[in-house]
Amino acid sequence: QVYFDIRPGEVHCLVGENGAGKSTLIKILSGAERPDAGTIIAFGKQYSRLFPKQALNLGIATVYQDVELISSLSVADNIFLGNELRTGYGFINYALQNRKARNLMDSLHINIPERALVEELSPGQMQILQIVKALHIKAKVLIMDEPTSSLGFDETGALMKLIRTLTAQGIGIIYISHFLKEIFRVADRITVLKDGQVVETKPATQTTLANVIRNMIGRDPSLFYERERVEIGEIILKVRSLTRRNRFEDVSFDLHRGEVLGFGGIVGAGRSELMNVLFGADRRDSGEVTLNGTAIFPKTPWDAIAQGLAMIPEDRKLLGLFSLRSVLENTAVVRNEFRGLVLDHQDEQSKVNDLIETLHIVTSGLQQPVGFLSGGNQQKVILGRWLLSKAMVFIFDEPTKGVDIGAKEQIYELMVALVKAGKAILMVSSDMPELISMSDRIAVMRGGRLITVVNAKETDEQQLLEHFLGVSQSGVTL
Repeated sequence: QVYFDIRPGEVHCLVGENGAGKSTLIKILSGAERPDAGTIIAFGKQYSRLFPKQALNLGIATVYQDVELISSLSVADNIFLGNELRTGYGFINYALQNRKARNLMDSLHINIPERALVEELSPGQMQILQIVKALHIKAKVLIMDEPTSSLGFDETGALMKLIRTLTAQGIGIIYISHFLKEIFRVADRITVLKDGQVVETKPATQTTLANVIRNMIGRDPSLFYERERVEIGEIILKVRSLTRRNRFEDVSFDLHRGEVLGFGGIVGAGRSELMNVLFGADRRDSGEVTLNGTAIFPKTPWDAIAQGLAMIPEDRKLLGLFSLRSVLENTAVVRNEFRGLVLDHQDEQSKVNDLIETLHIVTSGLQQPVGFLSGGNQQKVILGRWLLSKAMVFIFDEPTKGVDIGAKEQIYELMVALVKAGKAILMVSSDMPELISMSDRIAVMRGGRLITVVNAKETDEQQLLEHFLGVSQSGVTL
C-alpha cells in the first residue's frame, strides 16, 4: 500500500532502490498500469484507476528517462504531434505550429530553435523538449523520471532553472532520480519507497542524505564507495594520437593490467565517442592502438570482441540488449558453446544460471524477456554476457546510469573482481563520487581532447569540476 500526494507548485521527489515500486507507481498515475486496490484522487475527483488518455486530459503528463521523440521531425512538429494545427483545407499549418511553439518556449525562457530537427539537438535539449510537449497539453502535474541521467553539468543546471519556472506557475512535479545530491537541490518533499511500501515522507529541510540512504537500503553507507585496491601491473593497452574528426583528436594514454582508468568530462567532451572507436563501433581517422603488444584495428565490434575488448554501453536498451529476447539469449549471445555443429543448450543454460546466481540477477527465469527487468538487473545481464567472453579490456560507459545504490555496489564489486583477475577497465562516468572512488587514475577530456590524467586519490570533486570546465575557482581559465 502506497500513500502519496503532490501539491501545486511543489517538487515531490520519489526515491528508492530498483524494484522498490517507483516505476509501477508512476505508471499507475499515468494510466499505463491498473492498480489492484486503492483510490486515486485527482483534482477533487476519485478514481479506481486512470487510463492514459484520461490522465493526459486531467493534466497528468510523464517525461520518461528514455527520450520519446521523432528524431526526423522538427521541434515544433514534435510538440504538436497527434494534435496538429490545420488549415481550413485540412492541411497541417506548419507556420502556425512554428509560431505557437516559439511563443510557448519563449514563455519558459527556452531558446531551442522551433524549426530544428530533433536529431540535431543535444540530449539536454531533447529532455527539455519532452517537458515542453507535456506543457503544451496544459499539464498540471508533471512526472519526471530520471530527467538528468544523460545530462552534463550545464544541461542539468538549465533543467533545474526550468523546474523553478514551472513550479512558480503552480505546476506540481513528481521527480524521480538516483542522484541523491541532486534530490536535495530540487525537492520540497522527499518520499522513500522500499519493497513497494512508503518508508518515509518528509520535507527536504527536515531530513538528510544519510537518512534517505538508510531508509532506501536499510544501512548507512559512505557517499563514496570504498573499493579494494589491486596491484597495478604492466601496460596492457596503448593508445597513441587517436583521432576521429569532429569528435576527438590526438588522444594518447596507457592502460595497465589491474587498473581502472576513469574518463571524466562534461557531456560532449568526446569520452563516449572515444570508446566507440576503440570498440570498433565507429571508425578512426588516425592514430594507433596496441593491445598486449600487438597493433589492433577493429573495424566492427565483432573485431574488437575477437581481439579481447568488451563494452558495456551507456544506452543499454538501444545498444546493449535485445529487449524482447530472453535473459538466456541476451547473456549467451557473445559466446555460444557447440557440440560438433549443434549448439550445446545444456552448457549454455548451466553457465547462465550460474551467472544469475553469482550476480544476483532478479528474474523469473531464463526465458523472461530482458526488457521486463529493472535497470540494474538489465545492466547485470550485460555484465554477465562479457564474463562468458575472453575479454582482457572492459569498457564501462556510465556503468551505473539509472541504477540504485544497492545494485551500484554489486556492479562495483564485480569491477573490482575483474581487475583482481588481471583484467583492465576503461570507465566513463559523469558521477564524480563514482569516478573518484572507483578509478585509480582519471583522464579528463574537454572539447574532444585529453587534457590531463590525475591520480584519483589526490583529487576531489572541486578540482575535477575545474578541469571539466576549464576554469579554476578563482575564475582563471585552465
